[in-house]
Amino acid sequence: MNEIIRTVKTYILEEFLPGEREDALSDSTPLITGGILDSISTVRLASFLEEHYGIKFKAHELSAKYFDSAAAIASTVQAKLGARQ
Repeated sequence: MNEIIRTVKTYILEEFLPGEREDALSDSTPLITGGILDSISTVRLASFLEEHYGIKFKAHELSAKYFDSAAAIASTVQAKLGARQ
C-alpha cells in the first residue's frame, strides 16, 4: 500500500502542485475537500491510476469518500487490485 500512496502523491505533486515540497502533502491531506483536486483533476488522477494499475473506477468512486486523501485512494486501489485475484 505504501507504493500506491507514493505513486498517488508523486502524481499529485507533479501534475497539480508543481514546485511544492513533498512533505507538504501527507497521506491524510484533504485533496477534494481541501481544494487540491477539482472534478477535472480527480478524473485525470483516476485515469492515470486506471492505466497504471489496470483497474477501473465506477463513477460514484470519484468522490470525496474514496478520493479525499492519498491514503483513501490507495485503499480503494488496493481493494480493486485484491478483487482481481
